[in-house]
Amino acid sequence: MKIADISEFYAPKGGGVKTYVEAKFRAAERMGHTLVLIAPGAEDRVEPRPGGRIVWVRSPVLPPDPKYRMFWKAAPVWAVLDREQPDIVEGSSPWRGGWLAGKWSGRAPRVLFMHADPVAVYPQTFLGGFLPEARIDRLFGWFWSYLRRLDASFDRCVVAGQWLADRFARHGLRKLEVVPFGVEAADFSPALRDDTVRADMLRACGLDSSAALLVVVGRHHPEKRVPLLMRAVARAQQTRPVGLYVIGDGLMHDQIRKQASGLAHIHVAGAETNRHKLAQMLASADALLHGSTAETFGFVVAEALCSGTPLIVPAAGGAGDLARPAYAETYRPGDVEDAARAIERLLSRDRAEMSAKARTAGLELGGMDRHFAQLFALYARIIAEGRA
Repeated sequence: MKIADISEFYAPKGGGVKTYVEAKFRAAERMGHTLVLIAPGAEDRVEPRPGGRIVWVRSPVLPPDPKYRMFWKAAPVWAVLDREQPDIVEGSSPWRGGWLAGKWSGRAPRVLFMHADPVAVYPQTFLGGFLPEARIDRLFGWFWSYLRRLDASFDRCVVAGQWLADRFARHGLRKLEVVPFGVEAADFSPALRDDTVRADMLRACGLDSSAALLVVVGRHHPEKRVPLLMRAVARAQQTRPVGLYVIGDGLMHDQIRKQASGLAHIHVAGAETNRHKLAQMLASADALLHGSTAETFGFVVAEALCSGTPLIVPAAGGAGDLARPAYAETYRPGDVEDAARAIERLLSRDRAEMSAKARTAGLELGGMDRHFAQLFALYARIIAEGRA
């Protein structure tokens, strides 16, 4: 089976999308499929990969974040599809990439893979503190109308969580398929907890080992709400010594560093590309603090669970979907005071007991091999239906 994936947000220095795509290439190679990833790049070129190839299409830089580029002209992308003649086409976003996949004139069946809730990424991020979710959805009815029209161009719409399938169904999307993500549990473990690593992280925050240590991991984008998390920690510091170690980079990095400089005991470390070191940091923290409600699944949340690290997350989105009272505290999305109270509640609990239950929950999520096996099996059924 040849799969053409129009991957609008794949970039050499990308974050979660790149991690997912690299795993997809490995799975395609193992399972005997060919993955042709079509991505916007600095020049037209083909990059061979085990399991397939990346076809870079010369595209302009995305103005808000120069690490990424954006498809501009349709013809070059459609020319790649015409040349490759894939068995199935996947659009990996509802934006330009999804439009290009849906409007291609070829006969191959196509799938829209929704990796996030688009209304939660921006409208609910910026308006959530002022308006209820239902009101925001009504204000953005024009977007839901657009998404329904786009969805009509596809044979299936795939999501990685039942909660998101239910939400999209309420807004009129059809033929929804849930293919749950997984987590590479072998890379993360409570056994990686290291008192020296913990002490070094706290020292960077200006604290000693008697203080509590929270960690934030993720790209610095508005949907991650890192400034809100920093303010919540500042509130929680009024009752106990708490350090916040922020791992990540991206669009808002300079703004986040500037804000952190005016707050006590918050250290912005930048990106961490060494996966083993990241796993050590996750396991060594007392809890993961998370802010996004737009993710389908929340890979770093799942990785924290496998590390035996308790969670403090919003009661919405993929992160909220993974939270359970046995090892997590939740707060109202966008509410600094409620987030501070959630921090205080969790830090007053027994971490060892929560850690064991978090680890069990992480292992129960299964791995990415299972995700890709289910995804490719779904694609094979769609292809067979088309031929029939």
